[in-house]
Amino acid sequence: MGAEGGVRPKNHVTTVLVEWDGGWVIPSGEIRPAVRSAKVWRATRVDAQQRFNRIDYAVLGVYLTALVVMGAYFSRREKTTDDFFLAGRRIPWWAAGLSIFGTQLSAITFMAIPAKAYATDWMGFLYNMGIVAVAPLIIVCFLPFYRRLNVTTAYEYLEQRFNVAVRLFGSALFILFQFGRLGIVLLLPSLALSVVTGASVNTCILVMGVLATIYTVMGGIEAVIWTDVLQVVVLRGGALFAMISVALEVDGGFAGMFTTALADGKLDTVDWNLDFTKLTIWVVLLAWANHLVPYAADQSVIQRYMTTKDEAASRWAIWTNATLAVPASLLFFGMGTALYVFYKQHPAELNPAMESADAIFPWHIMHELPAGLRGLLIAGIFAAAMSSLDSSMNSMSTAVVTDFYLRFRKGLTETHCLRAARASTALFGVVGTGFALVMALTDIKSIWDQFIMILGLLGGGLGGLFVLGIFTRRANGPGAIVGLLASGMVQYVMVNHEWDHH
Repeated sequence: MGAEGGVRPKNHVTTVLVEWDGGWVIPSGEIRPAVRSAKVWRATRVDAQQRFNRIDYAVLGVYLTALVVMGAYFSRREKTTDDFFLAGRRIPWWAAGLSIFGTQLSAITFMAIPAKAYATDWMGFLYNMGIVAVAPLIIVCFLPFYRRLNVTTAYEYLEQRFNVAVRLFGSALFILFQFGRLGIVLLLPSLALSVVTGASVNTCILVMGVLATIYTVMGGIEAVIWTDVLQVVVLRGGALFAMISVALEVDGGFAGMFTTALADGKLDTVDWNLDFTKLTIWVVLLAWANHLVPYAADQSVIQRYMTTKDEAASRWAIWTNATLAVPASLLFFGMGTALYVFYKQHPAELNPAMESADAIFPWHIMHELPAGLRGLLIAGIFAAAMSSLDSSMNSMSTAVVTDFYLRFRKGLTETHCLRAARASTALFGVVGTGFALVMALTDIKSIWDQFIMILGLLGGGLGGLFVLGIFTRRANGPGAIVGLLASGMVQYVMVNHEWDHH
């Protein structure tokens, strides 16, 4: 939506926005206390299709085509399951680190964190810093186990430490978690992209699901990692440029943006309340343990630092990811705050039809950035979702083939195993895309909250299995499974119990 004449009314108060003649009218209003404007502003909605022009479509097409070409290129090197699942252990540490970061980044981070900061504050910022806090623990306590045991999946360790039942239970739990994640990482960006591009939600889901499945089936983990590297560079660079463009549009630049946000309580980061049902400091500190899940028990992450040549390179990969998390969190939370200040000063630019804040960043990209750049950033959002999707598909395939198929079927040829790996990857791509299409028909009010709930209920206990195995010697297999189930039930009660705050 743009103001007539291309000029924005600033800070008009004591007036109302009136719908009239296919648009909206702001009849005068005070520009400062006791001083009224003589101007009447008329705003009209500009369709996203008019904003997304041929240059943007060309950029998007080139980007998505490049992902498929990369898959085709790396397919020539996939001769064995070791190539398909571990890239022959030839990935440089910096690429592995960027890929870990890119997988954790995803479209959820790129859109939901700015949306949360736009709508609320920075209460989730300290939670993200848990990545840095747990990195030394991962490097010292977990990484050596995986590298020295020379495993393909993390769950092979569970069999060596406990028994085969714990291995299969842990692997199955991971697969279920990834299955739920597939739908979310496809649906969230599709909902937002449909608003800003005019394409249907189903179309966005199908484009991302089909393309990600194609290049992942062809190129395996090697294609996944190098497409992640490309995606990280584009998204971080694009987000930084968008932040600068917002600062140039608000009164006082960065300083004015900070002053306004601080005065409105948008920079609050710590809640000292003892309410454990909210994101208080105590909940955040306890929730840091959740960061052990992806780096100690999530096959999609562990698989990446197993693709490097040795343990030293894996350590550098983990530190690369942890180091990138700090400026990235500042950037994405800052982007949400910047958008809040921008639209507070320019309310006529907001989309009145936007029902959720999840689409606020894509909307800003489409309506405030120049042609070409907005196409690249929208392509980056597609790629962000696809990078999470391809990681899940490849890691789920690795778990199914290694922990179930090869565990119980001996004497298979390498060709047969590679064919099974590709077939299972394709199957998960189809199932994940279908799951997202089904989710699009359901009423999910907060996709971010759904993601956190799944992570807590399923992932937290899985991480606890590895902690139990590495740091204790008395625990046995049956006890580990009982503890895992008890963990899930306790968390379920905590989430659903109506606490009396009086």
